[in-house]
Amino acid sequence: MELAGIYHRPESEMAFLYAPKKMRIRLRTSKDDIKNVELIHGDPYSLRSLAGIEPPFYQSTSRMKKILSDELYDYWQIEVTEPKKRLAYAFKVTDTAGSELVYTDRGFIKIDDKEQLDDMNTYFRMPFFQEIDMAKEPEWVRKTIWYQIFPERFANGDVTNDPQDTKKWDPNINPGRQDFYGGDLQGVLDHLDYLKELGINGIYFNPIFKAPSNHKYDTEDYYQIDPHFGDKKLFKELVKQAHKRGIRVMLDAVFNHIGDKSPQWQDVLKNGENSKYKDWFHINKFPATYTPTNNFEFALDATYDTFDYTPHMPKLNTANPEVQEYLLDIGEYWVKEFDIDAWRLDVANEIDHHFWREFHNKMIKLKPDFYILGEIWHTSQAWLNGDEFNGVMNYAYTTAILQHFIEKKLTTTELVEQLSTQLMKYRDQTNQMMFNVLDSHDTARIKTLAHNNMDLVRQIFTFTFLQSGTPSIYYGTEYGMTGENDPDSRKPMNWWPNEEEKDIFKFFQLLIEFRKKNWQLISEGEIKFTVLDNGLLKIERVLRNKKITGLFNTTSKEIKLMKKEKPIISQNYQGNALKRDGFVISKRKS
Repeated sequence: MELAGIYHRPESEMAFLYAPKKMRIRLRTSKDDIKNVELIHGDPYSLRSLAGIEPPFYQSTSRMKKILSDELYDYWQIEVTEPKKRLAYAFKVTDTAGSELVYTDRGFIKIDDKEQLDDMNTYFRMPFFQEIDMAKEPEWVRKTIWYQIFPERFANGDVTNDPQDTKKWDPNINPGRQDFYGGDLQGVLDHLDYLKELGINGIYFNPIFKAPSNHKYDTEDYYQIDPHFGDKKLFKELVKQAHKRGIRVMLDAVFNHIGDKSPQWQDVLKNGENSKYKDWFHINKFPATYTPTNNFEFALDATYDTFDYTPHMPKLNTANPEVQEYLLDIGEYWVKEFDIDAWRLDVANEIDHHFWREFHNKMIKLKPDFYILGEIWHTSQAWLNGDEFNGVMNYAYTTAILQHFIEKKLTTTELVEQLSTQLMKYRDQTNQMMFNVLDSHDTARIKTLAHNNMDLVRQIFTFTFLQSGTPSIYYGTEYGMTGENDPDSRKPMNWWPNEEEKDIFKFFQLLIEFRKKNWQLISEGEIKFTVLDNGLLKIERVLRNKKITGLFNTTSKEIKLMKKEKPIISQNYQGNALKRDGFVISKRKS
C-alpha cells in the first residue's frame, strides 16, 4: 500500500457541505493501488460513555465510489449525512493485495485498534454543519448560457455618439489596437431579440465605463457609462429589456488598476507626494514617470506598479481603506441602481483576499443570488471557498480541451487526466459555477485556432456544453467569425452572414436548446470519462435515473460503434460509424 499517495484535507474541496444536511467527502489515493475505500462515520460524541450508544459507529462503514482518475491518483467520493449535524470520520482502505488500514486525522492505524477507534479525537471532523459557511451558488447560473459582448464591436445603434475617426463597419477588417468602429449599447438593445432567438440567457459585457480606449479596461470614471456607448438611462432600459426576455446581465469590473486619465491619477501626476491620492497607488518613487516606447501599452521603467507593463494602468492599493470604500461603493451602485446580476472581476488574483471578502458580503447582502466571477488563469482554491467568488474563468479546463481537440498536444488519455485533476481541485457546486470559455477578447477566435474547420469547432463546443460549468459564446462565434490574437479577435460583428454561416447559427441554437433542456443533468450529474479501445472519447453525465452519453471521434480515422445510437445531436455519424471530427449525443434511463 502506497501510504504517501493517500491524502485528505478536512473542510476543503475534499470535505464540504453540498447541501445544508449533506456532506461530500473525498479521498485521494495512488493510481491503481487501492481496491476499496470505506468511510467510517458518525456522531463524535456518541463514543463517550455518557451517550451509551451501542454498537459504536466504527463497527459499520459506507462504501466510497472511485469517481475520477488522473495521471497519478484515483479519487473517491461519498455523500453522507448525520442527524446531529456533526461528523467524525475516517477511511478504511484496502489495497489490491488485500492489506487493510484505517486512515485518520492522526495518521494510519490498524483496523482493530479499539483504543484509537474509541477516541473521538482520532477522527477527521466536521465539527458542525454550518450552513452559513457552505459555498452557496445561485441556481440560475447553472441554467445560463452566456454571450460575451465586446461593446465597441457588437453593433452601432446610434451614429451620433460615434468617436472621432470612427471606421467603417467591416467584419472582414483587421482592426488596429486603437481603432474605433462605433459599437454601443443602443446596438445591443436593438439586437436583444436576435440574442433571444439564438437562445442565450446571459450577457457578459466587457467594460462599459468611461475610458479613453476602445476596450475600456483603462477606467477613467466607474460611475459613468462611456459617452460613446450611451448613458445611464439607456443602460437601465437595456437591463430592463434583457430581464424581460429572461436574459441576465454581467458587467466587467476593473478594480486592480485604473486608467491614467482618471482624476485620481491625474492628481498624483500634478501634485506628486503632496497628492491626496498618493496612497491610492503603489508608487515606488516620485515623481511617477516612465519612458515611452514604440508600444503604447509597454514601459519597462515605470516608477509605480501597473497592470502588466502597461504605464496607462496604474495599480490601485486595495489595502487602503479609502480605496476599499470607493470600490465597494461602485460595486453596490450598479447593483442597486441598475439591477445587474453579476460582476466579472478583471485581474482578480492580484487583489487582496481581504477586499474580495468584503466585496462578496456587500453583493450578497444586496442580492442573495448574485454571481461573482473572477478572472484567474491558474489554480484558484484560495478564492473559491464560498466567501469570495462563485467561480473563475475556467481557462485551465478549456485549454486542455483545445490542446487535445485542436493542437493534439494531449492524447485522449491525457485530456481525461487533466480534466479530472481540475475537477478535483474544487467543490462540486463550485465546478458548476466555472465559466467555460473557448475564445474571447483575450484569445484568438476558435475557428481560427481550428484552421477554419467548422466541424471541429462544433465538436469542441458540443463537448464543452457537456461539462459542469456554465458555457460562454463569444460574439460572432455563432456565425463562424475568425481572428488571430487581440486585437484581431475583436473585429466588428458580422451582420451579413451567408448561408453557410446561417447554418452555424442554427447549430448553436440546437446546442443551446439541448443544454437548457438538460441543465440539471449536465450541471449537477456525476461525470465519467472513458477512453474506449477503439480510440473514441466517451463522456457520461448521470443524475438519478437519467443519463446522457457523448461519443467523440478525435482521431484521424473513421470508427465503427459497438451499437447503434439514437442521437439527440450528432455530426459525421452515418451507418453506425463516426467519421473524423464526429460526435453523437444520446439520452436514456440509467
